[in-house]
Amino acid sequence: MKISTFGFKFAFYPMMNLGNDIKIKCFLILVLSGFFSPLSAFATHQRAAEITYRHLYENTYEITLITYTRTGMPANAYRNFLPVNWGDGTISDIERIEIRDLPGDPEYGITYNRYMGTHSYPGPSSYVISMEDPNRNQGILNIPNSVNIPLYVYAELVINPFLGYNNSPVLLIPPVDNACVDQPFFHNPGAYDPDGDSLSYRLVTCLGAQGLAIPGYTLPPATLSLSLDPISGNFIWDSPPYQGQYNIAILIEEWRNGTKIGSVLRDMQIIVIACNSEPPVIDQVADTCVVAGDTLIFHVTAHEPHGDSLALYLTGGPMILSNHPATVDVNPVYGSGIVTATFRWNTVCDHVKLQPYRMFFKANNFASPVNQVDIKSMQINVIGPAPQNLTATPLGTSITLGWDPYSCQNAKGFDIYRKSDSTGFVPGYCQTGVPAALGYTKIATVNDVTAVSYVDNNSGQGLNLGNKYCYLIVAFFTDKAESYASNEACASLKKDIPVLTHVSIKTTDEITGSIYVAWSKPTELDTIQAPGPYKYVINRSVPGNPGQFIAVDSLTNLNDTIFSDTLLNTKAYNFLFRIDFYNLTPGNFFLIGHSQVASSIYLDLYPTDKKMILKWNNAVPWTNYAFTIYRLNLVSQSYDSIGTTDQTVFTDKGRVNGEEYCYLVKSTGRYSAPGFIDPIINYSQKNCGIPVDNIPPCPPYMNVRPECENRINTVSWKNPVSDSCTPDIIKYYLYFTPGCGKSMILLDSLSNINDTVYLHHQEKTNVGCYSVVAMDSAGNRSVPSDTVCIDLSNLPEACQFRLPVVFTPNNDNVNDFFMAYKLNSADRIKLTVFDRWGKKVYETEDPNFNWDGTDQNNHKPCSDGAYFYICDIFETSLSCELKRTIRGSVTILR
Repeated sequence: MKISTFGFKFAFYPMMNLGNDIKIKCFLILVLSGFFSPLSAFATHQRAAEITYRHLYENTYEITLITYTRTGMPANAYRNFLPVNWGDGTISDIERIEIRDLPGDPEYGITYNRYMGTHSYPGPSSYVISMEDPNRNQGILNIPNSVNIPLYVYAELVINPFLGYNNSPVLLIPPVDNACVDQPFFHNPGAYDPDGDSLSYRLVTCLGAQGLAIPGYTLPPATLSLSLDPISGNFIWDSPPYQGQYNIAILIEEWRNGTKIGSVLRDMQIIVIACNSEPPVIDQVADTCVVAGDTLIFHVTAHEPHGDSLALYLTGGPMILSNHPATVDVNPVYGSGIVTATFRWNTVCDHVKLQPYRMFFKANNFASPVNQVDIKSMQINVIGPAPQNLTATPLGTSITLGWDPYSCQNAKGFDIYRKSDSTGFVPGYCQTGVPAALGYTKIATVNDVTAVSYVDNNSGQGLNLGNKYCYLIVAFFTDKAESYASNEACASLKKDIPVLTHVSIKTTDEITGSIYVAWSKPTELDTIQAPGPYKYVINRSVPGNPGQFIAVDSLTNLNDTIFSDTLLNTKAYNFLFRIDFYNLTPGNFFLIGHSQVASSIYLDLYPTDKKMILKWNNAVPWTNYAFTIYRLNLVSQSYDSIGTTDQTVFTDKGRVNGEEYCYLVKSTGRYSAPGFIDPIINYSQKNCGIPVDNIPPCPPYMNVRPECENRINTVSWKNPVSDSCTPDIIKYYLYFTPGCGKSMILLDSLSNINDTVYLHHQEKTNVGCYSVVAMDSAGNRSVPSDTVCIDLSNLPEACQFRLPVVFTPNNDNVNDFFMAYKLNSADRIKLTVFDRWGKKVYETEDPNFNWDGTDQNNHKPCSDGAYFYICDIFETSLSCELKRTIRGSVTILR
């Protein structure tokens, strides 16, 4: 046998005689008392720790392990190396490169230890880098037997080529502050993520041996509350009621594009001491934004309530950057009563990030017996500047955008947004990108930060005349950060072709239907290239084939912009129109262009129970912002308005089934450019329909309650209360299956709609499944209700096959037999009863057995006392026959 402890090795070999054995035991006691006692003292020293990591190259990472130990313990001297489990099956020691004593525990003090090492991983995967070291210091109140509990910390590293390499958060604020009884305690890890990943925080259980939760661990007690903000990382303990040492663990998780990419566990100790002083107070600094390239300056002030000495420290991500870090004139600032620090940051484009930078402010006084602290934090968003001097220039059916070269060349590209009509949008404070509420649509992404122009031709389909097109552009960065939006630039296409304004149904008929068509004439003609005369050709789609057009007429007067199309089946079809515009100069005949296509409104009706659902199309080049619905008044024989909507669907409720209702729809719209009729009014065809009850009832809610004594299941249900459920139910259909793969069968139908309770009696068991279907007066049936089952597993205990614990076979007709409580009787059993020496005295396979206490071997009464049994029970369940075995004892008393 070999024992290895902290470099000391002992070898013991078994002896062949008892005397030598005793000598070995004595020697062991001496050795263990001489070596293990000091080593136990060496080990009982760990207060706090954390592991962080930094990517070096490829799959190689540098880790930093920081521990906080009890000053003066012998273990500190022997801890020049600590073992680290790299998470890939390898373990190695890493070297301590820094050790220094810190103020903290007024009795023993705190020592800071920094270890560093590098490791290369075999490939992409998730790795847990961990350190386990015996043991924690003695007397931690919320960790039972803490002196014998190891300290375990870890960091999770995800190597994923699709997410990119990762660096863990850096924890900027040490976990070494003390707390006072009955006063709030504050802490923040001061986490900064160098990759700009999003961080979240949560309290977790402190870990011990092998990374398992410490048995009996509890959070520290609090007079009022104990909380950790999951976003800011602010830990508030309000307030410690008792003196002593407590440990908490904070898990800091980092997220990239919604995927967890790593985590760091901080295990920290808080020492609570009785004190009369009050902590300092830091004035809250509001979150702020700064445009990359500008200088941010603000002041932080701390107050000491009694005018005593205090120190104010500033730290955070902006101050540890390698490129143009933020500075503080004096850090820390010392003074009495009130101290102020001035923060200054000359930002550059490389500072732009999606996630905000967080600054942390810590003030502590110099009170006795402990320094008390206050911690505050604030966020700084560094935002990319807006693209400058956006312009929009029309050309044909496209618009060309132009802007100045972008000042931040680390941006990835630009997003282009478009809207019909202007909004006058000016970005608000810290408002990046283009707010969705503006109604802008992203039409393109330019993945080139050097680009200074973009041509919008509506994906090759051309833009519509008559609209005023407005644009915003936003620069975006690799981590999806967005700049401020540019200025709004607007333009309208040159009006050198006709623009449709009306395709309105005048007459609804299968043969003699008619449509009113109108357009706005060209007003910006190039009379040099096309001197005229001119011709309009009216094109109409073929019924049933909107993509095929035929010429139906032509007009040669430029001011003749109205056409009536007749002898159409407007009852069955909607029609699309397009106006082609020609130059007729002799010898120079050519198509100048054609209008956008516009469709007539076609109204569809969907009759349903006591209401009509109306739906219609909206394929026009202008913007319809309102639709008015009209219904025929049978008394006046005119169409009355019954509602208005900006959608293309409308429900007319409260109708009578079986009666006919007729409708038409009026659209109201406009072009966003000036020079067009406003508003633009068009009408649909007239359409009629008859409401009909075609909506089934909603499925009822069901409940089943077993009554074991008589093997009756009480099945009850009720109808849901909802506007979408028809109330005219006239019958229920109740379905049942005993399970075991059998289908539902109709158990009964009930025509009394108030009869929603059904008693179902079964011969042997309560096991089975039920469902109910409701039918209304129109014959519509609901979908089946949720299936509700009774199985052996959810039967009350009183319903189960059970055996008594005592019986009295004395022929007094009271409890004379050993027999089963078989409220849900078994199909069959196998029961064997033994006496206390294991001799079988009774056996049966009859579930209805009655044993009178007679030994089956000699037919003599068994003596009083305890007998033991084993019983295999074969019962009906939803999954067919189920075997279960019960064991127990029964006592015979005569």
